[in-house]
Amino acid sequence: MNAHENDKSKESQNDYLWDRSGAPDPEIQRLQSALSEFRYDERPLVLPAELPAPESTRLFSANPLRTLRLCGEFFSSLSLATRLAATSVLLALGLTAAFLSLRPKPVPPETGWNLSDLEGHPQIGSQTLSPANTTTRLHVGQTLTTNSSSRVSISENDLGEIQVDPNSQLRLLQSGPNHKRIQLDRGTIHAYIWAPPTQFVVDTPSAVAVDLGCAYTLHVEPDGSGIIRTTLGWVGFHLSGRDSFIPAGAMCRTRRNVGPGTPYFEDATERLRESLAAFDSAAGGSTEQDVSLSSVLAESRPKDALTLWHLLSRTSGRNRHLVYQRLADLVPPPTGVTRDGILQLDRHMLDLYWNALNLGDISIWRFFERSSPPGRPSPEDSSNPTSSQAPPSPNKQDRVLKEPPSLPSR
Repeated sequence: MNAHENDKSKESQNDYLWDRSGAPDPEIQRLQSALSEFRYDERPLVLPAELPAPESTRLFSANPLRTLRLCGEFFSSLSLATRLAATSVLLALGLTAAFLSLRPKPVPPETGWNLSDLEGHPQIGSQTLSPANTTTRLHVGQTLTTNSSSRVSISENDLGEIQVDPNSQLRLLQSGPNHKRIQLDRGTIHAYIWAPPTQFVVDTPSAVAVDLGCAYTLHVEPDGSGIIRTTLGWVGFHLSGRDSFIPAGAMCRTRRNVGPGTPYFEDATERLRESLAAFDSAAGGSTEQDVSLSSVLAESRPKDALTLWHLLSRTSGRNRHLVYQRLADLVPPPTGVTRDGILQLDRHMLDLYWNALNLGDISIWRFFERSSPPGRPSPEDSSNPTSSQAPPSPNKQDRVLKEPPSLPSR
């Protein structure tokens, strides 16, 4: 066959591949016959009720010895070079598996809060601790109790340190990555917190204390009343919509079924402090409350704008007008704040006025209200943050501690 005839034959075979108009090629016909059972058919797909096991599985389960013999025959049929290569691969896989099985498994980090500086014999539940016991931790749901002669410090790497004084009882409620919570039933704690604001919360019988980047002392009486003193940053005190913000140098009392009182600076005059306590205890709208309020207003300094700002939402009618006038005399209202807006308790204007006092950025508290409304989680709820967002960056006055402050000597 010359070259012309050969080219013509190939063209004829190609025509057969495209539309079967050319001469068939025997090899192509053989492939068509072998693949005919896989030809497309427009029948609906019907699956069996139960798919059969793969042939290899059925073969091994039915006759494992025969399967192994067939595998051996297959291996023997390979060339020497192929068998050597396969043996090397299997040996490498076996050594790897052996190495992985012998390698020590990583030990998960121990959970719980560390206990240190033990004095006396505090208890976790019914377990009595001693200074020699250095491995004890406080876990979620456990209660720590100190008697009249014992004290202890508890700490968590991402939180800070909490000193627990004698005659105290607290329980660890929550220890998630972004939410840490304890319940102080009675006694005194000294908290030194360097976690981001709003991540550490303390429940008490009469209020919820929310850390806003600070150090503070919190005391709870057996009757559930309490008092908080802030030494660094500021703390939010909350109960049923009643909020108090306590900056460094200030303090605030709280009562069961009433909630936080009105905060004041510790260096306020004695008369202001006594009058404020009488105001918080008196019935709303009573003559006693009116007299107490007049005394508070008369004793107020520009620094006591902290107290007056809180009194705006704790008074009404004529008394609120008097509070606003005294506040405006001591600290002029900032841009965007009007008399009518404050008297109507417009929250945006109240927030602007608070920020003008340079005691902390209130947007941090508003973030907490949106993302983590105060409540009492169950002990099992130890790591369920309600929001993955981060709170606003604190300003210079309420910045988060990057290092733990030096602790006072006992």
